This record gives sequence, structure tokens and C-alpha cells, in this order.
Amino acid sequence: MRRFLVKALQNAGYDVASFDNGLSAYNRLREEPFELLLTDIVMPEMDGIELARRATELDPDIKVMFITGFAAVALNPDSQAPRDAKVLSKPFHLRDLVNEVEKMMAA
Repeated sequence: MRRFLVKALQNAGYDVASFDNGLSAYNRLREEPFELLLTDIVMPEMDGIELARRATELDPDIKVMFITGFAAVALNPDSQAPRDAKVLSKPFHLRDLVNEVEKMMAA
């Protein structure tokens, strides 16, 4: 699925860095700034909510979007997910993803 998401965003003109687990993504976020963190909630080594929390500690201006089949978990106030994070629930069309990213980047 990650490959399809990367390709869709690249085709829309975005530069994309892709990682297969939360810890690898976090280590990269520590090295350079990113405008948007697009993450699943369920991932190995560090889940997406923890990754988003740490990412916003590094850069309070980073935009966060969760892709998940567990939207209620991300929206739960106890989850410690960033308050203004967008949640895109599975299943979705790749065009929906690109549209949501475009909206977030324009904001």
C-alpha cells in the first residue's frame, strides 16, 4: 500500500520520503524538516500516534495526517494525537488522499 501512496503523491508533484516503520521515520525527521507527516497508526517499532507526537515536539508546524482503519482511536482525546491532525479512514481512493494532502498543504 505504501508504494501506491508514494506513487500517487509523486505523480501529484510532491517529494516523498517513505519508511517502513515509525522509528526510521522519526530518525529522519530528526535530521531534516518536513512539511507533512503522513502515517498509519499501526506500525512496527513506533506507532503512528507516538510518531506524530514526537514529530510535533521536533517541529510544532509540521502538518499531520493519519491513514487508518481505526479512526476512532486517532480521534480519541486520550490518544495524545496532535489536535489538528487530519484522519483519512481506510478504505479510500488515491485521489482522495491527494486531495486531502493538497488541502493541508494549502492551509
